[in-house]
Amino acid sequence: MRTRISAGEHGAFGELFDAYARSVYNHAFRLTGDWAQAEDVVSLTFLDAWRLRGRVDEDGGSLRPWLLGIATNVTRNARRTARRHAAAVARLPRDEVERDFADELAGRLDDAAELELVRAALASLRRPEREVLALCVWSGLDYRAAAEALGVPVGTVRSRLSRARTKLAKHIEGQELPVSIGQMRGDRTTAVRPLREGNR
Repeated sequence: MRTRISAGEHGAFGELFDAYARSVYNHAFRLTGDWAQAEDVVSLTFLDAWRLRGRVDEDGGSLRPWLLGIATNVTRNARRTARRHAAAVARLPRDEVERDFADELAGRLDDAAELELVRAALASLRRPEREVLALCVWSGLDYRAAAEALGVPVGTVRSRLSRARTKLAKHIEGQELPVSIGQMRGDRTTAVRPLREGNR
């Protein structure tokens, strides 16, 4: 597979997408907290993977860490772009417009309270800690694969993950997560489970 990807074989990229698109999507959601943004990250990740195909070493195992590393970088770039856009919009003169609640109400999820608690807990972490948590806990990468994805030493992954778990445990201590999550799409259940386990 690595040889075929490096050679730019279209069929191999189709297989790569089929094998790992869901994994990249779930990882992107855990970093962004937004399903639509996660879809954009998936598209950009595989676009970048095609552009960077010549850098793939023909020796090695699964290409999943490589793709998750690209997805992490894509998410960082998207956040920087969003911050610049928000700053530019904030500088524009504001017109007084009556607020329309229709879109807001239509977009609400039944599990908003649970997701808000998860987001608040994750917001207590530094970006590198969130990234390691998403790779190791939610995406299931081992320390070495996560280190490969992020381009950092294995020891750095271990220390960041340890700090992340400690901070999360302190943040959610004594807080009760809602149990009813039947309306959740995709992997929201697995997105929340590590926080519950950290609270035991």
